[in-house]
Amino acid sequence: MKNELQNIISGKSSVVYGALIQTVARELERSCNASKLDKENEHFKKQETEILVELIDKEQLWISDLNLDNYVSKGAEQRVYLKDGKTVQKLNDSIYYASWQDYFHNLLLNNFFFADTAYRLDGFYKDADVVFAVVSQSFIKATEPTKLENLLTENGVLRFIDTVFYLDKTFWN
Repeated sequence: MKNELQNIISGKSSVVYGALIQTVARELERSCNASKLDKENEHFKKQETEILVELIDKEQLWISDLNLDNYVSKGAEQRVYLKDGKTVQKLNDSIYYASWQDYFHNLLLNNFFFADTAYRLDGFYKDADVVFAVVSQSFIKATEPTKLENLLTENGVLRFIDTVFYLDKTFWN
């Protein structure tokens, strides 16, 4: 399974809604390596964000028509907006992650393990100089109480939302 996950993260294998996520993650990795950015440097994420913005500009991935009137809630990690009756859009600035690459890897891992609540990367949004990834996810209506975080029960089925995966350095060995 580790090899399969490595192939998904590196873009050698596919996962539901993974194409754009893999493209952005690979381009960030390539650009950060070419720029010789050090992940241990305290300014890494700021520099990585600058590279991400260049990519967003180049590929025209900015979302300008986001409907902020459909606000649903805000967690520690992201803002949630109702897109339609079946989908929510989430804005995430990767605050829980050491890098944007880690955030995109998290999305890919979520999509592998929990395809029923897979994230689709719609593009990016900027608010007060903060860059947000805009992702869509199925709207899960909790029909029963669930006592665990980031887990909802819909018609007797557990649905994982807002999962957080972290890969340590040994994952690539």
